Amino acid sequence: MQFDRRTLVKSMGSLALFAGIESRAVFAQTLAGYPFTLGIASGDPHPDGFVLWTRLAPKPFDPGSGMPMKSVPVRWEVAEDARFARILQSGEALARPELGHSVHVEVKGLHPARLYHYRFLTGDHASPVGAVRAAPAAGAVVDRLRIGVAGCQHYENGYFTAYRHMSEEPDLDAVFHYGDYIYEHWAGRQCPKAGDGERNCFRTHHGDEIYSLDDYRRRYAQYKMDPDLQAAHAAVAFLPSWDDHEIDNNWAAQYDEQGTPPELFLMRRYAAMQAWYENMPVRRAQFPANGGLHMHRRLDYGRLLRIHLLDTRQHRTDQRCAPRKTNDCRPVSDGRPSQMLGAAQENWLKGGMRADFGWNLLAQQVMMMPFRYLESRAEGRENLDSWSGYPDARARIVDTILEKKLTNVIVATGDVHKHHAGVVPARENEWEGPAVATEYVASSISTGGDGSDIPKGWENVLSENPQTSLLNDQRGYQLFTIGKKEWRTDVIGVEKVTAPGGERRKIATLVTVPRQPGVHRL
Repeated sequence: MQFDRRTLVKSMGSLALFAGIESRAVFAQTLAGYPFTLGIASGDPHPDGFVLWTRLAPKPFDPGSGMPMKSVPVRWEVAEDARFARILQSGEALARPELGHSVHVEVKGLHPARLYHYRFLTGDHASPVGAVRAAPAAGAVVDRLRIGVAGCQHYENGYFTAYRHMSEEPDLDAVFHYGDYIYEHWAGRQCPKAGDGERNCFRTHHGDEIYSLDDYRRRYAQYKMDPDLQAAHAAVAFLPSWDDHEIDNNWAAQYDEQGTPPELFLMRRYAAMQAWYENMPVRRAQFPANGGLHMHRRLDYGRLLRIHLLDTRQHRTDQRCAPRKTNDCRPVSDGRPSQMLGAAQENWLKGGMRADFGWNLLAQQVMMMPFRYLESRAEGRENLDSWSGYPDARARIVDTILEKKLTNVIVATGDVHKHHAGVVPARENEWEGPAVATEYVASSISTGGDGSDIPKGWENVLSENPQTSLLNDQRGYQLFTIGKKEWRTDVIGVEKVTAPGGERRKIATLVTVPRQPGVHRL
């Protein structure tokens, strides 16, 4: 498709990144190639609009991704139809080198709950066309929503076939991405073991372990070039969050797992946070500043659903020391209160959970319900990186739910590369007693390689965890179909990820009712 550059230059106006700054850039040179190699994306829908994203990268692995070291104007268009017969809004943004030539456009003034199509144009190039649905109006009566849950997509462990299947799911309103969009490790560190015990990577990372802003930009570029991931982004709005691998494995606030001096790790962390912002369809409110990034936020879908997007990494205290570990962790004897969310975010969450919504969804990263792992697990039977390592922080959330007399709280989680479903107990040591929330844990897109229904050695794990009712080791995702009277979760598996084309399989359909936490099988 051709686009008239003279028309583009004449129509340049406000910038999408910072309002009130006039555009003075005139793009009059030919790019080194097709600039939309990393695809397009939309995110964080509001009733009157959403975020549109792209990043220009004609040569993603070259210095500067093959872009000139200058700002480049990019036109965006929103239309009623995929052929753009009726364009409703359009404008120009600058792809700035300071932000990796990424573009974030916050579109406003549209109608609630409608499906729109969008695209970008620069020079003689047009991007693919994407689809995105605005959120319902504030306070609107909403009969039904469909939200996907996905994350943990290690490039070297397998193909992103699950995203291709997700892109074909009908009537999705959004996808909550719980984190681990990229993996920072060097090539081969977490590849699945082959039959002879050697590590077997089905795809290989470009470069070693990543530390600098350019490193992180290249890693995101490699992941975003995946056609299945691009298809999912083009099909539906994402609600992005992060977990640990966007920065470093098991990081906690200013601490990494290697014991790096905090003042040095914070430099790496800030570079990673900037790269996350550059590559995610998020709003200006998430722009990195003051050494951090304001990731937690709230999205409402009429009166049916309130989504609390949480950050369980940036504000937590360090992890407790696991058995046989004494360095670079918090001693068990440390009597200070632990923080998973930090005081400010915790108070924000407490103030925002309300009974006048049909459902409250805590969209977060690590398992909230307690879980007893195998005796043979080297790190011990508890996952101390999860809420089980922060029991007093979990107890404060439980107390808030009880005080507010909420029965409609759902927790969406990832992290552990398995499908789980269960409940968060009202009392710490009474796993078979009353519950305050229902938790659905989605498996990984590819991390861990090919899976199975029940992994070897896990045959008795369910019986040792009476608070849970599902365990499955297939790769995949989950689909929430949300109504006034029930929350339905379809657990989706992909039969293989070590080769392209793995088939989609429905593992289970589970139901929760708003008047009482719990999981019921259909």
